[in-house]
Amino acid sequence: MSVSFLYYGFGIRGYKYVRTEYKGGEATFVIAPQADRVCCPECGCEAVTRHGSVPRRWRLVPIGKKTCWVQMDVPRVACLFCGITRQIHIDFAAPKKQYTHAFQRYVLELCKHMTIQAVALHLGISWDTVKDIHKEHLRRRFSKPRLKDLVRLGIDEVYVGKKRYLTIVLDLDSGAVVFIGKGKGQDAIEPFWKKLRGSGAKIEAVAMDMSGAFQAAVRKNLAQATIVFDHFHVVKLMNERLTELRRELARQAEEGGAAVLKGTRWLLLMGQERLDEDAWERLQKALDLNQPLATAYYLKEDLRQIWDAEALPQGRRALNQWIAKAEASGIQQLIKMANTLRDHREGILAYFKHHISTGPLEGTNNKIGAIQRHAYGYRDQEYFHLKIMASHKAREELIIGI
Repeated sequence: MSVSFLYYGFGIRGYKYVRTEYKGGEATFVIAPQADRVCCPECGCEAVTRHGSVPRRWRLVPIGKKTCWVQMDVPRVACLFCGITRQIHIDFAAPKKQYTHAFQRYVLELCKHMTIQAVALHLGISWDTVKDIHKEHLRRRFSKPRLKDLVRLGIDEVYVGKKRYLTIVLDLDSGAVVFIGKGKGQDAIEPFWKKLRGSGAKIEAVAMDMSGAFQAAVRKNLAQATIVFDHFHVVKLMNERLTELRRELARQAEEGGAAVLKGTRWLLLMGQERLDEDAWERLQKALDLNQPLATAYYLKEDLRQIWDAEALPQGRRALNQWIAKAEASGIQQLIKMANTLRDHREGILAYFKHHISTGPLEGTNNKIGAIQRHAYGYRDQEYFHLKIMASHKAREELIIGI
């Protein structure tokens, strides 16, 4: 075998080929360091004395279905210049690893198309080895996101099961998750503010729900940033008020009326444009039965249209008109909603200047759920968080866990 094959086949250059051994269906290529490779690993000085060697071998990219290894007696040298005694540097493998860089790249390439478990079975290695390779790859790429260029952020909480929450901060321009906090509320996001202050980033706007904790945290740490209350959460809150009203009316209705109201929750919450003819007919019966329910439903539909306004003046006019209608309705749930919108009016209208929402975060939340389902949960929380940080990239960065 020539040294060219070692280089082009396995990325090993600058070593002498000694022999090939075949045993148990595996091939082991024995190599030795060239004279100029025997130098101090710390300072590079060639004035060294040998102090024995350590036999080591590393996993190579397979040839066909054959498992391949490279083996070498790694010299230990004592440097006459800096005085240390260590093994010489190996450039085709990372320290303390039992596989080469080429094998590591091969594993990552396979993971683009296969699950971690499938890769482990295919290569005859442990699941943990594949996971560790991928985890280290994600750590290098995503553990320290660049914060300096951040301009527009989205903040939201996501439930990850077993009464656990994560607080996610998203770069709304790139779609990248730039911070994951354990839990929810101000404490969960506090470490992010410390990192952000050191980055020198100039944040213009932050999209969020109407959480008091998030508002206080942003006003304290980003006094110059505009808070934009996410319209998806505003509509969601309106849907909750509509559901409360439906339940109250159902309890008060006579027996025949209650039968019509029963099971109409999703019809009321669904956008009118998504209802087919049969669904709309069923909903119409419920609305004809009770005027307060009809008023609330059509106001809910009107609220969704506010963000379709051409510009801020039209949006402000539409929001003020909606608040006035809700207060004039005399319906307690609508009056409560009107008070909420009045208190948060400027943050809602800030959408027309910055045109941002936490919509991209909802997509990230869906990806988090998919990651969890594929892996049946994660015991390694660092690995789980790294996969979330990589979730905005192509599928090869998501690499399914099991």
